[in-house]
Parts: sequence; structure tokens; C-alpha cells
Amino acid sequence: MSRENGRSEVGVEASGTGEQLALIREAVREKKADRAKPRTWRGAELAAELPVARVLVDKGLVHLDRYFDYAVPAAMDAEAQPGVRVRVRFGAGEKGGRREGGKLVSGFIVERVAESEYRGVLAPLAQVLSPERVLSPELLGLCRAVADRYAGTLADVVQLAVPPRRARAEAKPSPPLLAPNAPPEVGSWVRYGAGAGFLSALTRGDAPRAVWTALPGATWPQELARAAAAALAGGRGALVVVPDGRAAARVDEALGELIGEGRHVLLTADAGPEERYRRWLAVSRGSVRAVIGTRAAMFAPVADLGLVALWDDGDSSHSDPHAPQPHAREVLIQRSVNERAGFLLGGLSCTVEAAQLVETGWARPLTAEREQVRAAAPLVRTIGEGDEARDAAARAARLPSMAWQVVRDGLTRGPVLVQVPRRGYAPRLACERCRTPARCRACAGPLEAQEAGALACAWCGRAEPDWHCAECGGARLRAQIVGARRTAEELGRAFPAVPVRTSGRDHVLTTVPGAPALVVSTPGAEPVAEGDGYAAALLLDGWALLGRPDLRAGEEALRRWLGAAALVRGQAAGGTVAVIAEPTLRPVQALVRWDPVGHAVRELAERAELGFPPVSRMASVAGRGEDVAELLRTAELPSGAEVLGPVPLPVPDAGRPRRPGDPPPGEEWERALVRVRPGQGAALAAALKAARAARLVKREGEAVRVRIDPPDLG
Repeated sequence: MSRENGRSEVGVEASGTGEQLALIREAVREKKADRAKPRTWRGAELAAELPVARVLVDKGLVHLDRYFDYAVPAAMDAEAQPGVRVRVRFGAGEKGGRREGGKLVSGFIVERVAESEYRGVLAPLAQVLSPERVLSPELLGLCRAVADRYAGTLADVVQLAVPPRRARAEAKPSPPLLAPNAPPEVGSWVRYGAGAGFLSALTRGDAPRAVWTALPGATWPQELARAAAAALAGGRGALVVVPDGRAAARVDEALGELIGEGRHVLLTADAGPEERYRRWLAVSRGSVRAVIGTRAAMFAPVADLGLVALWDDGDSSHSDPHAPQPHAREVLIQRSVNERAGFLLGGLSCTVEAAQLVETGWARPLTAEREQVRAAAPLVRTIGEGDEARDAAARAARLPSMAWQVVRDGLTRGPVLVQVPRRGYAPRLACERCRTPARCRACAGPLEAQEAGALACAWCGRAEPDWHCAECGGARLRAQIVGARRTAEELGRAFPAVPVRTSGRDHVLTTVPGAPALVVSTPGAEPVAEGDGYAAALLLDGWALLGRPDLRAGEEALRRWLGAAALVRGQAAGGTVAVIAEPTLRPVQALVRWDPVGHAVRELAERAELGFPPVSRMASVAGRGEDVAELLRTAELPSGAEVLGPVPLPVPDAGRPRRPGDPPPGEEWERALVRVRPGQGAALAAALKAARAARLVKREGEAVRVRIDPPDLG
């Protein structure tokens, strides 16, 4: 409102005659209406209705996490609808009454409005890339909630949720939606006390929530498929997320056998970009209402969602490495609440987060009776690490006598699985007497045993022909963790008449024959044995898993052991598992009893006593020391927030590929943890996000990485 001679227009209006008042009101109305009209470049004709498009620009900068207004040319009026992809000029400046410059960037129209709050000149949309509405209001709302929870930007989350466009896939129509399938039989769900009731509730269209502890064996893919089929039979959609492509293929096959072809799609990277986008479009268009997929499928736009299911939430692959690094479990919980869908969190093991869902009453437990567990689980035998083997062949394969007997007996009846904590050949070495890591005298790098038997540094390559321990003077070495290939060679020498197969990251086997053989695998790469399963399993180097400096070390070791042991025949069929670890430790005892829920409940109680997640909410702030300190000083943290640290971050080993969160080469970073009480997680995320945005606007210091709910707490 303009002011002249100290008097406002309101003042003139108040003192004028009735005719003057009417003229002034009309002038003010015309002025406001003129301001509301979006002025665009060179007087281009605009859309007659809703001429302003609010666009989410594909710029994942935290200080730009908002919508930007653009004018809609009349020629684009029909195609420029909410949810479509567009190209706009971003960063254009106003000069001489026109918008000039700016870089062409992609974005999405989120809505069309009649007026813009921006009073300058609006640039027009440059191009509508496709009339396909790929960002629905429901998907946009989910992305906004995820961004707020993880202190991220909406653009980053949308980039995770909407796959890149493939024009040829968009040009092809999707098939029509098929009629709902018949309700499935209860099948093996009858083994769980409330299993039949859970399926019935899904078929009725209810939204039951359950944490499911699956029985050992190979039936869990069929059980997940029956849950999805039950939701589909009720006329609603289903979404099943699993850790990897092998698990997805098993559930896909099981669901296809139950409901036939054409009612569901498989969303994994193995399909290729174009085929994957074609399947995603079928879901977005409503042609298919069931999705099975890996992590990225958590955002699949399933219409009328009736069930979200997640298998093995403790697997690290469920945590997206890209900003803002959301976890599939939390995204699916959000979808269950937003879309009033059923929720099923299943696994052979149980995480503390799953135990908390039951503890708070948000979900109900779905477990089998102890008699069912004992009938399905193999016999688990333990061995102390100090036990010596009496057989020379067993010593060559570093097997204690009990483990040697388990392997030898198992090979008379079928294949034997051997799980080792790492892949590869060259092991890290330590002194046999005091277990001090063997280090290079030149650069302090770790020593490795080469295939020829010589010692060399893994960092600088220098040979160490005459190594002695600097602590105790010992000259004998032992392997801290022996890789899968090295273990396969040792077992091959110990059992020369038995074929040896390996399965790991470079070459993962899906299945192996049911004939006697040794199968050496890293965790998560264990193939399924045809027929009745493995006759026995050997879990090596358990102390290496349990000794990791990680809050989740015990939980993760138990999860990996259960995943391998579940592939072994039940105790009634002679299945036996030998675990090489200290038998008195809690995870080992939980494996012996096959009690993952009890282990998770006790872990949760300890976390509550110490104030650790998931009982509390926590954020990690990493960067240069001065930058971390400044961000924490300026952030308006919730009352009672506790800052732990900062502490120096370890420098990554030279030659190792960089991982998300690693400091740039040559920089020394620190990390601080911020802990708040339950219920303050949203306020913590908002405060850290606002502080980061303010630093970027002012261009103060270097960037600081913020991660909500960091999984790698030491």
C-alpha cells in the first residue's frame, strides 16, 4: 500500500465523500486484480483458466525445498495438468520487465491455481515432456511425509519414487484391470495361531497390522503370496517389498501360481529400465493392483492399497543409500497409516524396531507355538572357539572336532552349507597368540596372505617376509576372517571326494542340487537346496560377526545365522547346525532356542534403559569439525535434546570403494549424534533441516551431512 505525505490510501478513503470512496475502492480492486495476473514473457497468450502452474523443480537443495510458480501458455493448457513432467527455466532474472536467462531443468506440476503470490514476471513453462500423470496427489503426499521425517528435500524423495521416463513405454497402452481372484486357501498359515484370521481380515477389506516371525523352511514366499492374494480377493491392492531379486523372484512365482498371470507385476532392476517403467506405468494407471519388488518398490503407486508387506527388515538393502536415505520399513508404516492399509512385517529373525511395534500395541504378534518351532527348526550345536580338532584334515580346514563330525555326517545324507562372514581369498591376519592385528612396518596397513603364501601389505604392497608381533613377539599368524574362496579351498582339501561350490557377491547361486556337496556362501547369498533342504550347516567365524563395533552386532549376527539355518532340514529329518562361537553369548543362545523374538525384546529393554534408538530418536551430523559445531550451535533443537560428541570419523582404507557417508579424500571429518525423546523426531528433523538451509543461503562453511536414524551406531 503506497504512502504519500504521511497519509495512507486508507486514510484518504476514510475522510472522503461517498463518491470518492467508491472510486478509490474501484481503483484498489483494479490494482489488486492487475497484480494477481501472471505477467509473462513478451505478452504470450496464457491459459484462460488456472493460468499459474506450481512446479516442483528437480533441485535437491535444502534451501530450495518449495514450489515455484510458472505461467501456463494457452498452447500447453490441455497437457499441463497436475502430476505431469515439465521443463522450466530455473534461476532466470528479471530485466526490463521481462524474465531472462535461467537453465532448463525438469520438474513436476503439482497443481494449477488462478493467482500467484509472486508479484514479478512469471516465466512460462518451457515444455510439457509428457501428458502422463506420474506424480499423483497420494504419491506426492507420501513423498512430502518421507522428506519431513528424514530432514530431506521433496525433490530428492520424488526422484526415488518416480522412475526415469521412457517414451516408448509411455506410448504403449496398459492392459485392462482383471477381475479380483478368489480368496486363497489358508495353506501353511494354519501353523500360526492367528494366521487364518489375518488372511480373513485382509479379504474383508480390514487393515490388520502384524509382526510375523516366520518358521524355518522354504515356505515363507508362499505365505507372503497368500497374504497378497487375500488383499486382492477383497478388491484392494497389495505391495510386497523384499531385500533382493532372488527373494522377489520366489514370491513372484508363488503369487503367479495362486492368482494367475496379469494381476501383479515384479519391479526389480533385473527387468531393465524400459520394462521396469512399463510395469510401473501399469500400476500407476490402475491396470495392476499388486506389486512385488525390491527397495524402490516401496513407493509404487498401487491404487486402493489394502496390504503393505515387508520381508526381513533387518537387511541393510532396505535402507536407501541416496538422500535422504529412507528405510523401507518406515515408508511402508507411513503408507499403512495414510492409506488405511493392512501391514505385515515378516522375517525369520526379529529386529528391535519390530519388537517395538508390538510392545507399543501398534501391531500384533503373529507367531507359531513352540511345538511348531521345534518341529521345523534344525538341531543347533555350539562349540567354544578354543576347542581343538583331533583329526589332521579337520585342522587343515580350521574345523573343531564337533563341527568336523557334523559336516562329515551331513555329507552322507545331502548337501552341507558353510557360511563365512566375508567373500574373497586374502584374509586379514592377526597374531595367533595375542590376536593383535598384523600391520605393515612401513605404513601400518593391514597385512594379507597372498595366494602364493607370502605376506604383503594391502595398502602399499610391501612384502613382509619376516613378520613378528610387536606386542608379544609371536611369529605365528591366524586369519581374523577367512574369505569364501579360501574356505572352499581348505574344505576341498579336507573332503577331496566331495564337490565344492561357492556363492557370493560376484557369483550368487539360486539353487543347488540335493546331492552331497559342500556349498560355501557369504551371508545373504545362500542358495536353496533342492528337495528337503541342506542336511547340515556350519556357521564359521561367529566371533567375527559378534565382535563388530556396532550397536546391532548381536542382532545382525543372529539374523544372518537364522537365514542360513532356516535352509536346513528340521530336527526330525536329521538337520543339524554347528555354530563356531562362544556358546554363552546371548545371540548364540537365541539361535540354540530358535527364539529371535525373545532376543529382540531383551535388546529393546536394554536400549530403553540406555536411551538408544528406537526408543529415542537420533540424528547423525557429519562434516568438518568447525562446520558440525556451527550447525549444532545455530540449530533450534527441541528442548531436552542431547548432543553426543563430536568424535573423529575413521579414515576409510585406501583402495576401498567410497560409500555413502564417507568423507571426501584427504579430509578429516567428525560426527556428532543428537538424541531426543520419543515424539520429538519431527521437531529434530525440522530443526536440522532449517539450520542446513540457513547455512546454504548464507554460504557459510562447507556442507554438513545429516542423517536421521543412522543404522551404524558404534
